[in-house]
Amino acid sequence: MLVMQLRPYQEEAKQAIFEQWKQGNRKTLLVLATGLGKTIVFCSTIEQCVKEGQRALILAHRGELLTQAAEKLHKTTGLIASLEKAESSCLGDPARVVVGSVQTMQSDKRLARFPKDYFHTIVVDEAHHALSDGYQRVLEHFPDAQVLGVTATPDRGDKRNLGQYFDSIAYQYDIAQGIRDGYLSPIRALTVPLSIDLTDVSVQAGDYSSGDLGEALEPYLEQIADAMLEHCQGRKTIVFLPLVATSQKFRDILESRGFRAEEVNGTDSPESRKAKLHAFESGQLDVLCNSMLLTEGFDCPSIDCVICLRPTKVRSLYTQIVGRGTRLHPGKDYCLILDFLWHSERHELCHPAHLVSEDPAVQAKATEMMEEAAEDEDPQMFDIEDLVVEAEKEVVAEREASLAKQLKEMSQRKSKFVDPLQWELSINTNELASYEETMPWEMKPITEKQKRALEKAGINPDEIDTNGKASLILNKLTKRRDAGLTTPKQIRFLEKRGFRKVGEWRFEEARGLIDRIAGNGWRIPSDLYPVGDYKPASLSPRPYYSQSWGNATW
Repeated sequence: MLVMQLRPYQEEAKQAIFEQWKQGNRKTLLVLATGLGKTIVFCSTIEQCVKEGQRALILAHRGELLTQAAEKLHKTTGLIASLEKAESSCLGDPARVVVGSVQTMQSDKRLARFPKDYFHTIVVDEAHHALSDGYQRVLEHFPDAQVLGVTATPDRGDKRNLGQYFDSIAYQYDIAQGIRDGYLSPIRALTVPLSIDLTDVSVQAGDYSSGDLGEALEPYLEQIADAMLEHCQGRKTIVFLPLVATSQKFRDILESRGFRAEEVNGTDSPESRKAKLHAFESGQLDVLCNSMLLTEGFDCPSIDCVICLRPTKVRSLYTQIVGRGTRLHPGKDYCLILDFLWHSERHELCHPAHLVSEDPAVQAKATEMMEEAAEDEDPQMFDIEDLVVEAEKEVVAEREASLAKQLKEMSQRKSKFVDPLQWELSINTNELASYEETMPWEMKPITEKQKRALEKAGINPDEIDTNGKASLILNKLTKRRDAGLTTPKQIRFLEKRGFRKVGEWRFEEARGLIDRIAGNGWRIPSDLYPVGDYKPASLSPRPYYSQSWGNATW
């Protein structure tokens, strides 16, 4: 038996799982990117559970995953798992660990054989499937079991939130951190200047329709194969395509160009599929094509080139696809992602930058940089980590420039208006400061009509939140107008030049003073001293009825 030493993050993950269970979060998630050893972690977790006298179930949706789990469990811990599948049953077997397919376990007849407390711990491999009816039927049969879901991606393509079932995420270690810490292969990406039109591809269940994708892709297969001749020679390459027929056709095209290529699909017999995968792993093949069969459970660390010809807007799926090439391997310097200029009216399509950044602006900027480089005579290959760092710098610079512009515009906008608090102080009232909204209508947000009226009057509406306060100010403005008192615009102009309590002046007095200043080249006449207790001399006002609030300048 080879007992494997856990890496530091794997040991942290294991301890975090038990801590979550101890805290009462009986259903918790472990999220480790592909290639970081999630199977190792849950095998070590199960080993500890067995030492504590528990019985554990490893639940998966495919036979290959069950076989891998059983083999890895034995290799790392020495434990032998019993199989619950088809005619095989664990009942009566002394083994404390069971591996079971969800297809087998979910049947009422099969579940009825098990007492509800038979398993103390259940591990759900590829837990992003755990919300399906089959898994839920099994999990609900063992209501008191502590559950560990393990996945490389915590989200589902159909956007159903795993939080509907799981209580917590015990530990998370993503692909970007794995690359930075040296546990995953660096990723380089190259965008090929081949524009593939997806505008007529429909969307089903939240992603592009495989049938439509197959048809849209066919006219470009020859050109894609030519691009592979240029960039993929000497690389162990895996290609993901939308349909079996498309995958088979592409294999034939590759073979016609001298590639040692094979295609694997779900209709192959287990023996045939195993033989093809072995030929690829052992170096007898250069390229392996598949129709999304190998997104999970296929581990070939020597893969150093991934081509996704099944464009997707589901980040978790894209991460699973690229994850086939992120494992470390002797002599492997990096994994190459060959990308293309996918032309679509939709902007949700996943690109290499989505692997290491969750910021949509950074993702878009990095993709833009790659696509611009693709137009050069010698297209640039980007290290994904470095690319995202550069994209982040540009996005930050753009955001700072945009913010500076907004602040300038806000400053200019503010200079045109009187702040409501400043206006209140100037007109010597406490109504606004002491005002509290009480009625439901008063608590509603300020309306667009109110904002326009306040702006027209010269009050800054950005400082007013509620309908009630806006109404109070507008009513006050109307009363002041009827009383022949100064307008907010007059207040702003004169108080900005040092005059005080202009809000107590009359409209005609303020206008006369402003006219004097204007006639003096917008300079304050030498006989006027704004600072202090200056009060305007009584002017001979024109009848106020001749003034119009709507067209008054001051």
